[in-house]
Amino acid sequence: MTTFVLIPGAACDSWHWHLLAAELRARGRDVVSVDLPCDDDAAGLDEYADAVVAAVAGRGRLTLVAHSFAGFTAPLVCARVPVDLLVLLAAMVPLPGEAPVDWWAATGHPDEQVRRAGRDAQKAGAESAGKPAPESAVPGSAADPFFQDLPPELAAEAAVRWRRQSETPASRPWPLAAWPAVATRFLLCRQDRLFPAPFLRTVVTERLGAEPDEMEGGHFPMLSRPAELADRLERYSRTAAG
Repeated sequence: MTTFVLIPGAACDSWHWHLLAAELRARGRDVVSVDLPCDDDAAGLDEYADAVVAAVAGRGRLTLVAHSFAGFTAPLVCARVPVDLLVLLAAMVPLPGEAPVDWWAATGHPDEQVRRAGRDAQKAGAESAGKPAPESAVPGSAADPFFQDLPPELAAEAAVRWRRQSETPASRPWPLAAWPAVATRFLLCRQDRLFPAPFLRTVVTERLGAEPDEMEGGHFPMLSRPAELADRLERYSRTAAG
């Protein structure tokens, strides 16, 4: 049986996958939702990959689903354990030797204001839960780059669930010399405010040499559209299995 391995992005954990995980399990699928040591200043990308490898020990037929910043982590896992399929979900695509902190300028990310709003929102959730937040940290506000398409109660809970994100993994070069030899699919979200669709289409074409797949929704389709995303992942897995 295929095991879907859900790898969170920056400042996230397994909770941010919980609706998708429940959807997949209801269909009889095996799911591993990984928590990374994102608040540990001693942990870099190698330690993130270690956490995923430990979580999947003893399991086979792996489909990794990597969200956002996890685009830097998941390929490291593919270089360490056999993986059937890597699905990049609204994810960053690194080049050899590129530090995540340099990725934004290297890819020509179009909007510093959106990036700043994202940092503000994560910091407010991780450090100031229950306190007044700046507009950029208000879930569903015009400046919110993450949760604009979630119901208000779910958006508010998602924002409170942010964890502290160490800067350590962002400062270190991506250690692989090339993209791993694993089947790879990219799925972008057309209403994504953090990584706008036109921007990601260019990144994926230039860095992976492939056309991305697309679905409706913002940056967190695992919360806004879990059933639709589960359908996509099941189709991808069946195709990879031949």
